[in-house]
Amino acid sequence: GLLRRFVGMLTDSRSFLSYTRHEYFRRILCNLIGRWAEDGEVPMDIEILGAMVQEICYYNAKNYFGF
Repeated sequence: GLLRRFVGMLTDSRSFLSYTRHEYFRRILCNLIGRWAEDGEVPMDIEILGAMVQEICYYNAKNYFGF
């Protein structure tokens, strides 16, 4: 689905509070994906789900912006 291609949230990286926002975003994301796995909406496979979280939280933005 589209969530796996999500580039991430907009933030001001100069702000110290950005770290808190990113941590909160990651916790909500993991909670959502975990709930989907428990409900059988996505495979209960830690490798697949872990890769999905890594892509959303890091690799998609890295690849999109060409870092």
